[in-house]
Parts: sequence; C-alpha cells; structure tokens
Amino acid sequence: MAETEAVPRGIEIAPLSAWLVANVPEALAPFAFELVTAGGSCLTYRFVDGAGQARVLRRPPLGPRVGNAHDVAREWKIIAALGGTEQGVPVPAPLAFCTDEAVLGAPFYVMGFAAGTILRTPAEAASWSPAQCDEATDALIDGQVALHAIDVDAVGLGDLARTRTDYVERQLARWRRQVEAAETREVPLLFELHERLARHVPKEVDAGRIAHGDYRFDNVVLAEDMTLGAVLDWELCTLGDPVADFCWSLLYWADPGDPISALSDPPTLALGFARRSVVAERYARRSGRSLDAYDYYMAFSWWKQACIVEGVLARARQGSSGGGGIGSLDAIAGRVDAYLQLADELAGSFF
Repeated sequence: MAETEAVPRGIEIAPLSAWLVANVPEALAPFAFELVTAGGSCLTYRFVDGAGQARVLRRPPLGPRVGNAHDVAREWKIIAALGGTEQGVPVPAPLAFCTDEAVLGAPFYVMGFAAGTILRTPAEAASWSPAQCDEATDALIDGQVALHAIDVDAVGLGDLARTRTDYVERQLARWRRQVEAAETREVPLLFELHERLARHVPKEVDAGRIAHGDYRFDNVVLAEDMTLGAVLDWELCTLGDPVADFCWSLLYWADPGDPISALSDPPTLALGFARRSVVAERYARRSGRSLDAYDYYMAFSWWKQACIVEGVLARARQGSSGGGGIGSLDAIAGRVDAYLQLADELAGSFF
C-alpha cells in the first residue's frame, strides 16, 4: 500500500530533486513521491514531476546492507540490458542510475512508469471473462518462455552469476545456510529433506539461462489488452536452470482446493483461470523443455519456501520483521511445517 505523506521515508527532496533535473531526461521540478512497496525488499517509489510525468525510483531498504543483497546496480544492469533488445520480455525504460550516495545515502535508479494492471488478488480479476483470464495466463507464460530463451552473452548478462551451472545445488546450500544462521528452532524435516534433495538433483539440461527468481502475476504489468506490459522486480534474478525457475513460479499459481498456498490471497483462485497443470503443460509445450522432473522441482520449491518463511519467523522473534501483517509466531511456524510436509509428500514420488 502506498505511503502518501509529502516526503516518504528514504527520500531527501532537495538533493534528489537536483539530481533528477540534472540526470533524468525532461524531468521537471517539483517532484511528488509516494512509497509503493517496502518491507525487507528494495524500496520502490512512484513520483510525478512538475509536468505530470510519472516515473519510478528504486533504492535499497533503509539501514545496513548485507553483502550483495538488495543490489540495485545489479537490477539496473538487467533492465538496461533487456530494455534495449527485442526479446519478448518488456521492462520499464531504464532512465538513469546514481552511484553518489550523498544524494540518498545509497545507490538508486530511475525507470519509466509502466501503466497497466498488477494482479494481486482474485477480487481484482472478479470481473474478467474466462477469455481475459486465459489471455493474461498466456501473456505470463509466454513472457517466462521468452526470458528463458534469451542468449545471455548476446545481451551482455553472461556474468550475472559467478557460475552458470549447478543452480539447484547452489540454492540448496544457500537456503540451508540461511536457516542455520537464523537459529530459530528444531526443524529436523527441513534438514532431512535437504539431504534427500541434494542426493537426487536432476541433470541440468539447459543451464545458464536467466532465472527471474520471483516471476508471478504481482511482479508483472498487464496492458489493457492483456498483453505483457512489463516484467518487474529483478532483485532475485540470476543465471540458472529454467525449469527450476518455472516450477518455483508455480508455487504462486494456486488451484481451488489446495491445502496451502505461498500467497495469502492468490489471484489465480479467481473464476476463469486455468489450473496449475494446464499452465505447466503450456510452458512445456511452448518452451520445448521437459517437465519429467516436475515432482522433484516442486518438492525443492516448497522446501525453499519453508526456508524463506523460517527466516521470517526468526526475524519476527527478534522483533525485526518489518510488519506487513505476517501473523503470529505460531502461525508462521505452522506455515513452515505445512510447506515441509507438502515437500515431503512430493519427494515420496521420486525417492
């Protein structure tokens, strides 16, 4: 939800206004800012200049930055590379990048504002016809297929990760470390599943493709005609296994009757949307990639989601969750346990 105060947190009007006028084409003071996304992720602001032109600014969250987390320079590199190509993956126009931390206390970048619909809840699609739902579904799928088809060297993103291979192994190691560092509680199934998943990683068939890491309806803009207007939020993007990236995105595609979801109010529960199995079939057919290891990748994805939410639990216990209605500690722990149970059930089909 947007913060509408005159100067939202993270913005310093005087130095920022001067920088915008000097560095963003046709930017005219004065500027009015609103914070549209916050929490533990990068901060996103929509701002309007004196001529009524809307643009977007992204900066790291307030406070200390750890390692390469919230690396807006990396995000800028990605949208700058994709913005100048005809790859079928639209991004907001990259406008300017600032490395001078004297302006806002952190680097930041400015991009164009992509107008359209960001689908977050089923209520927002309640008036859509089945045909509109299907068009939106196709736009989402085709965007990810196009993303996974990009030649990373041709667009200058071949160095986006230290290595292009062993994506699942890297993810397994990373998220186990995160849980161990959090020191929240005893979660034996999490570590048991880690060992089982690590022993049965499918062979990578097409490693080194762009993995968005958080591809779903509320991270894309749909144009009025239900085509893909822009792909947003490249914070978790890396090079990796496209099938693993696709299956991770399916965590956010809920079906009616699912016992649990990765989202509190999944938009795909709106009447008219295809079931998850149909989405998987369309991706496989259009990408030409086999989903024979589907159960493995879904088990891995639910395990990873459990690790992420276990981290949320750790921060909540420390009083540093950032708010956002995350629920009680028992409720968060219950979600982790449910995710692990689902991963365990899926794992039973292949080992």
